Amino acid sequence: MAEITEEMRRHSAAHLTARAVQNVFENVQVDIGPATEDGFYYDFDLEHRISPEDFPKIEAEIARLVALVEPFVRKTVSRDECAKLLEGQKYKLERLGDIPEGEDISIYTVGDYVEMCRGPHVEHSAQIGVVKLTRVAGSYYRGDEKNKMLQRVYGIVAKDKAELDAIMAREEEARKRDHRVLGRQLELFAITESVGPGLAHWLPKGARIRVAIEEYWRRKHYEAGYEIVYTPHVGRSNLWQTSGHLGFYREGMFPSMKVQEGSGNDAYIEEYYVKPMNCPFHIQIYQFKKRSYRDLPMRLAELGTVYRYEKDGVRHGLFRVRGFTQDDAHIFCTPGQIVQEIRDTVRFAKGMLGKFGFSEIQAYLSTKPEKAVGDPERWEQATQSLRDALEQEGMSYEVDEGGGAFYGPKIDMKIKDALGRPWQLGTVQFDFNLPERFDLSYVGADGKEHRPYMVHRALLGSIERFFGILIEHYAGAFPLWLAPEQVRILPISDKALDYARKVQSGLREAGLRVDIDLSAEKLGAKIREASLQKIPYQVVVGPRDEAAETVSVRSRSEGDLGAMKLPEFVAKLRAETAL
Repeated sequence: MAEITEEMRRHSAAHLTARAVQNVFENVQVDIGPATEDGFYYDFDLEHRISPEDFPKIEAEIARLVALVEPFVRKTVSRDECAKLLEGQKYKLERLGDIPEGEDISIYTVGDYVEMCRGPHVEHSAQIGVVKLTRVAGSYYRGDEKNKMLQRVYGIVAKDKAELDAIMAREEEARKRDHRVLGRQLELFAITESVGPGLAHWLPKGARIRVAIEEYWRRKHYEAGYEIVYTPHVGRSNLWQTSGHLGFYREGMFPSMKVQEGSGNDAYIEEYYVKPMNCPFHIQIYQFKKRSYRDLPMRLAELGTVYRYEKDGVRHGLFRVRGFTQDDAHIFCTPGQIVQEIRDTVRFAKGMLGKFGFSEIQAYLSTKPEKAVGDPERWEQATQSLRDALEQEGMSYEVDEGGGAFYGPKIDMKIKDALGRPWQLGTVQFDFNLPERFDLSYVGADGKEHRPYMVHRALLGSIERFFGILIEHYAGAFPLWLAPEQVRILPISDKALDYARKVQSGLREAGLRVDIDLSAEKLGAKIREASLQKIPYQVVVGPRDEAAETVSVRSRSEGDLGAMKLPEFVAKLRAETAL
């Protein structure tokens, strides 16, 4: 018997959920239902509006189907036979039309339910376990807002009730850590309809954290031999035609802006696009002058803001937005330099992510897909370079055969947060496509022109998404070096305000982020408010503290630390924030 994987159980649970919804409600049209990293979802079209109140009866029907111990049976069928089996299911029949003529069509049956699917699945329904539905949301058919909005039902799967209880406890903790909720409570960011969906405002406290992240990022990049650049937010259409974005990525780009260039008889209309990626601009910098092998490696880095037309149904807080800043870099190097560059990048990523509290990192090596550009020998050399770099750095990895982009193999790095959830962050991506499209070259030691290797590289991904992950990882209780407000001064009364301002000035001169609670509330209320705001240190000051030139310190993690001289307190904080 083949090993039953989590993905098989989740995917099989999606099938049973679709069957259960069809059994519970009338006139149900089904679309797709894949497994996800933490469960599954299924998309439905029916008159009844599914709500959480419906979940118990759907779950009861799923449990009944699980208990039938019915086999999942795979068959290969003809197009006509498949159409007959799916008769009446308009979305499935349209999906059937996507399959190229002559290609095998795989179906799975479980009981009287038929699903067009490649699998694999569990052997029988009892191997699924316990299914719990978690939420329902809207999703446009095929992700296109011009199409009908379907109802997407999400669920999770557990082997038994004990595991389900543990999963639900984690789900509850995840809800408490939801970055959208904490972002509002802690006044970190906002997304407003008046400006537009998927466009985030960094509020003052969130901006303080962003500055801390970016300052650390810039310092470490200069130390690692990168040059930091800035590039425009828009570019002419011919740039995006050369790069291939207009051919391969137009749907993900915002519409063009047409402007008049020139004047009089020389006037003409030019199209500009806001950039979805930074790559073509960094290539322009490389091409600014003739390059020699002595100039390489060239490492260009940018916190570059890009814009992508993310549609309804896929946007999600800071995790999926329309405007975001990429932690982006491109390395141009010779074939002989590539292994060391990849090694350095992997080590750099581990160090950077470790500083933010992510020590568990898993790498995935994605190899050449069936459709690819570039010389096969270069593909093999590039893939081996990635493999060698990972092994020489002692980093465990899994191979995703055929999972590379059409333009090159890559390494993806996933971290696990405080709840054990995986997040894909760092990427090291070879590119054989753009150097050819832009005809990049360097003069080698032999005096001849050669094509450089080009590597796309990100460590944090996007600043917005990374910030959302950080909020949930720390549940808003950021470590001192990242906390937007590191110290809050709590005067016992208005008589202590002058001393409070003196303490604030001394701490600010030491480079710390400090605010004073100027409210008329009593001390207990001020302490509670500072605790709710998850501020690392509270400093209580009153007449006795002023007379003794001390501050009374309360730590978020250590509790009451007693009275300290200000220089002593500053030294403690500096040691804790040392980068």
